[in-house]
Amino acid sequence: MNKIKVLVVDDSALMRKFISDMINEQYDMETMDIARNGEDLLIKLSKGSIPDVITLDVEMPKIDGITALKELKKKNINVPVIVLSSISKRGPELTMDCLAAGAFDFIPKPSGQISLDIDKIKSELIEKIRLAFKKGLPKNKMINENIQVENKIETKVEYNNNFRSRSGKIEAVVIGASTGGPKAIYTVITALPENLGVPVFVVQHMPVGFTKAFSERLDSNSKIHVVEASEGMNVKKDTVYVAPGGFHMEVGADYKVHLNTEPPIWGVRPAVDKLFISASKVYGSQIVSAVLTGMGKDGADGTIEIKKRGGITIAEDKSTCTIYGMPKAAYETGMVDIVLPIDNVAHEIITSVSGNRR
Repeated sequence: MNKIKVLVVDDSALMRKFISDMINEQYDMETMDIARNGEDLLIKLSKGSIPDVITLDVEMPKIDGITALKELKKKNINVPVIVLSSISKRGPELTMDCLAAGAFDFIPKPSGQISLDIDKIKSELIEKIRLAFKKGLPKNKMINENIQVENKIETKVEYNNNFRSRSGKIEAVVIGASTGGPKAIYTVITALPENLGVPVFVVQHMPVGFTKAFSERLDSNSKIHVVEASEGMNVKKDTVYVAPGGFHMEVGADYKVHLNTEPPIWGVRPAVDKLFISASKVYGSQIVSAVLTGMGKDGADGTIEIKKRGGITIAEDKSTCTIYGMPKAAYETGMVDIVLPIDNVAHEIITSVSGNRR
């Protein structure tokens, strides 16, 4: 069996050991090499030994994570990179830079009592290494003895009969995403107009400390106003509310944002289903939902509830998903009106909100 070969990059010898040990404990992967910083990484790659996946610290001496990512792109080294980022200082902001520069995904780097924190990220890191490896495989090698990749589906644009005949003003938009979501959400939100005319609510599976930087990045690059949501915020038109990491976000009958720390759903908090279901109760048929790239099935139950009340439901097409998990689960409920590549989602939202559909 060919194992997934991982190159671990971190300026801390202790972190390199912890991460390498986690990888080497797995039956299907191994640490093929380590590097102390971005400069060391680029030197090792120049010698011709290319890994399947790279784990990359963000803040390092000599050449940091973001610079290393840009160099990989410049040299056309197409290896999926998982960023490990600290939540202190500029960590979240730099993580957003890394995602924009092409990183596959990120996980928060352990801090404080490393021996205790490391177990919290172990399962997430291992799962994302496997997903990154699968995503990085050439199309002619998409099946091996360990990983079965589903057959590619054709890009779909579907409008069922109920949807075609649907009428009524849209009053809100809800969007959910996970792995690959920051890029997908960026694509959608930055394409929305300043005067969309409705509020937009977003759940992106992201840990505490990172959603603020994510919201600020969206706001600075979008025409529409974007904020990280806080408890009791009045819902306003032409504003995007991003659920803060560690909190479920719901829309109340009082048209305020409400946050809570109820148990995670599907292992995540915030959960897309929490948002979708609460919003469907408030807005009824006057809502558009979109489930974008991500692993798992969060958002599927919410899609059902929105469709039951007559709302418009969208799922991202597999052809543009980083991980075709959440959109697939939503689609398989039979309650999705439209399947679209990510570049078409904003247009569909704008069209639905404006009512310019025949």
